[in-house]
Amino acid sequence: MTRDHILAIDSGTQSVRALVFDFRGELVASSRVPYEPYFSSEPGWAEQDPKVYWDSLCRACQALWREQTVSRESLAGVALTTQRATLVNVDASGEPLRPAIVWLDKRRSEGVEPIGGFWGLMLQLAGLSATVAYMRAESEAIWLSRHQPEIWARTRKFLFLSGYLTFKLIGRFVDSVGCQVGYVPFDYRSQRWIPGGDWRWKLSAATPEMMPELVPPASIMGEITRAAAEETGIPEGLPLVAAAADKACEVIGSGCLEPHLGCLSFGTTATLNTTQNRYVEVIRLFPPYPAAVPGSFSLEVQVLRGFWMVRWFKEEFGLRERLLAEEKGVEPEVLFEELVKAVPPGSQGLVLQPYWSPGVRFPGPEARGAIVGFTDLHTRAHLYRAILEGIGFALREGAERMARRTGTAVRELRVAGGGSQSDAAVQLTSDIFGLPASRPHVYEASGLGAAIDAAVGLGIHPDFAAAVKAMTRLGRSYAPDPEAHERYTEIYEKVYRRLYGRLQPLYEALRKVLARG
Repeated sequence: MTRDHILAIDSGTQSVRALVFDFRGELVASSRVPYEPYFSSEPGWAEQDPKVYWDSLCRACQALWREQTVSRESLAGVALTTQRATLVNVDASGEPLRPAIVWLDKRRSEGVEPIGGFWGLMLQLAGLSATVAYMRAESEAIWLSRHQPEIWARTRKFLFLSGYLTFKLIGRFVDSVGCQVGYVPFDYRSQRWIPGGDWRWKLSAATPEMMPELVPPASIMGEITRAAAEETGIPEGLPLVAAAADKACEVIGSGCLEPHLGCLSFGTTATLNTTQNRYVEVIRLFPPYPAAVPGSFSLEVQVLRGFWMVRWFKEEFGLRERLLAEEKGVEPEVLFEELVKAVPPGSQGLVLQPYWSPGVRFPGPEARGAIVGFTDLHTRAHLYRAILEGIGFALREGAERMARRTGTAVRELRVAGGGSQSDAAVQLTSDIFGLPASRPHVYEASGLGAAIDAAVGLGIHPDFAAAVKAMTRLGRSYAPDPEAHERYTEIYEKVYRRLYGRLQPLYEALRKVLARG
């Protein structure tokens, strides 16, 4: 039988998808197994049993074979992409020692001792002491070493979810360079572990021995073991090809291989990514992440609560639409689209700054969300549209900062993620940027990106340019409305860009008041 398909496994925050693509990027079979994103045993914690991820992966794969849409024998290889920054402690045999710490987790290590000596002085002179202190407080490894020392002492490998699932599939502690996103001792410039003895290991409690072997995207990582084959139904001996984290895969799955192509991901965290061949920090000390293309970088701008704010609005203010949708037998999203379309561009002067979660440098740790411009004209519909516009303004601001740092402006947009299914959201984003915006031809862009890595690694396509050309194309496209763009630019320049600077002292004052309890 001809081996003319690739299995891409995408383990996200809320579900795992098993996806089969052909060599032209067409999705020929799929299966999805949902799970709860996390559980919380303490306020602010977000954890999940690592076995939930593995068991769900096995169920998703087995469902594919039961559907008999595609034959297992037609698979040429497997690729894996996962949510970023979710960490798993395992013992020497690969067994988890505790629940995974999910990327949504908010725990911090308060009162971590500062770095002393020569490097502490250098950081102080460079004005970076506060930033380094923030990173150390955010480090999961430091928290574990302080609060669960008995588990930390038994930890032999400290893995991202990608590394844990890779071990389950091939029996080796190896991970892709493209999956290294988080507070671990990874050198983002050279795309390898920081050399032993380097002061930057002080940003974590991990040791070099705890880290898995790293290989570049599109490398063969190993072969599916007999045990994994029995649980998943994936043929034993099939090659597992290194891909990258879900955002990086989404970028190439959307066809964004050149730096002038911006990939917008409308997910829980809204992001703008471009692929670059050189290391550039859009914000100082915050590195570009590894791309799904070996040796390349994915420059990223984040709006941390992004389209989470849409869900927040629906839960807090959308009861009427939810009940009405149930009566009409339609999805609530249909009625929320009508809300957006009922309001003109600019929401009649209602402007939202989407900093529902603080940042580190821009916005800073004091940042809060803001809504200005209320009048008696405004309704829930205005607020809903203002949320979407605020996200768009924040992403445009990030794109302009990125252009100043790289010398290359974004000239076209590709829009992926759950929020991309909203015609209104994509159209108003096109209007805010004044750029054409298009969806990828398939919704599962991150899975397609993983399949592209596999296609190059297996020699199906000779390089990434050829693979992206053969396996990606545009779906529906949206052209900016000149009048709407003019209105948005005036609001953006005269109001939105000035908001944070004007409100920052008030945010800082609030932080000090609240810190006193």
